[in-house]
Amino acid sequence: MRKQLVRRLQALPARAKLRLAWRLLRDRRMPLLVKAVIPALVAYLLMPLDIIPDFIPVIGQLDDLLLIALTVGLVVRFTPVELLEEHIRRLEAEAARPSTSSG
Repeated sequence: MRKQLVRRLQALPARAKLRLAWRLLRDRRMPLLVKAVIPALVAYLLMPLDIIPDFIPVIGQLDDLLLIALTVGLVVRFTPVELLEEHIRRLEAEAARPSTSSG
C-alpha cells in the first residue's frame, strides 16, 4: 500500500509536492514530531552553514539532496497511510481538473 502511495507521490509535479507538504503541516491529524521534520529541513536548507559547504563541486550539494531524501522518507514512513492517501488523492484530482486561465 505504501509503495503505491510513494509511486503516486513521485508522479506529482514539484508544485503539488510542495502543496502536499504545506497541507500535511496544517493537518491536525499529522503527528507532531513528523510535522517538525519539514520546517527543520527548510531551516537547514536556508542556513548558510552546511555539513559539507556548497562551494565544493557536486559533493557540496549531495548532502542537501541526501537530507531531502531522508526527510521525505521519514514523512512518508511515519505519516498515517489514510492521511497521505487523502491528500494525494485531492492533489491528483486538482491536477486532473482543467485549468481556467483568463487571458
